[in-house]
Amino acid sequence: MAIHILEEANRCLQCKNPRCRTGCPIQTNIPEMIRLLKENRTMDAAEMLFENNPLSVICSLVCDHEKQCEGHCIRGIKGSPISIGAIENYISDSCFDRIALKREPKNGMKVGVIGSGPAGITIAILLASRGYMVTVFEVKDKIGGIMRYGIPEFRLPKSILDRYYKRMRELGILFRPNFAIGGSLSIQDLFKDGYKSVFIGTGAWRPRHLNIPGESFGNVHYAINYLNNPDVYELGNDVAIIGAGNSAMDVARTAIRHGSRNVTIYVRRDSCSASADELQYAQLDGVRFEYNKAPTRITDDGLYICDTHQDENGHTVLDEATAKFVPASTIIISVSQVPQDRLVNRDKELQLNEKGTLKVDQNGETTMPGVFASGDVVTGAATVVAAVAYSKKIADDMDRYMQSLPKDGQ
Repeated sequence: MAIHILEEANRCLQCKNPRCRTGCPIQTNIPEMIRLLKENRTMDAAEMLFENNPLSVICSLVCDHEKQCEGHCIRGIKGSPISIGAIENYISDSCFDRIALKREPKNGMKVGVIGSGPAGITIAILLASRGYMVTVFEVKDKIGGIMRYGIPEFRLPKSILDRYYKRMRELGILFRPNFAIGGSLSIQDLFKDGYKSVFIGTGAWRPRHLNIPGESFGNVHYAINYLNNPDVYELGNDVAIIGAGNSAMDVARTAIRHGSRNVTIYVRRDSCSASADELQYAQLDGVRFEYNKAPTRITDDGLYICDTHQDENGHTVLDEATAKFVPASTIIISVSQVPQDRLVNRDKELQLNEKGTLKVDQNGETTMPGVFASGDVVTGAATVVAAVAYSKKIADDMDRYMQSLPKDGQ
């Protein structure tokens, strides 16, 4: 592994205007990372990566490198781009448990973080490092959010998230697992108890539906529910998946690993929105693809699939007259998710926008003073690195907000 990594590192041209860094949503200093590695300063490289991106270990595994850093690598113009993700993973993973965690003296101000997905973990780490007393409220029993309950083990080992939990505890972060804010306690209750600010990073857990007949039948499941715990499902041999993103690929590859023999993904257009790597892995695993196809209704033993085409405006049009019955033991719908509305229903000051996500201003502050949000609960289902990049800015905004508050006793 190390020899391969060094071979890749030696291919780096150390460009003066690194396109790879431009292509990274969080602006990772990739040439510096590689330079430090080649100088046998791996720990320095890891600390630089962690400071820029607290979730570097995870992003190095799940990012769509082909569209981001590696897709912009100048080496890729006439050949193969440098395997930047592999280099970053080698550095971050091997050093993560040994990185010196820096923390400013405690400032006495409490922060509540609701949700421990990519955004929540990022906010918690950054604010704890600045001396805030952070408590994370998580509705499930373990941290990770969509990373633990929506990304399969073969793509992101859960042990990495367990390591994050340990390191976060070392920073003094407290956790309340199996606890939902919006149930017995509201956000207002947190403020009454002295929290100076609250962050909402509850993700997007409510699956979008197709609005076709039969969607409530017992042979139908949603991707986000299936990936949460695949072991409790009995899918049978013939599985039809509706969707074209990375989640659909995760569902298909997981179903095959759990014994389903015939897994087909139906795509509304002539190409998938999933990353090229995930598409290729799905093909290698034996997943079949049917393009320009869409379901019109579901039955107890299958579904009707019709042809589609794109009109002059690029919109997908269903040719329902072409619909044909396709037998399937299970149908899994994987067409994205939107946020739950539990918090909005409990704390009426919170407002949603027209997309059904939390309404925030340019500083990430919601319509409820002192309450900030980022990640999928604001953007809708997106990538881990996008959530981290946005949350870094929100951490700064929260810090400024709390520092501007009157000091206790004044």
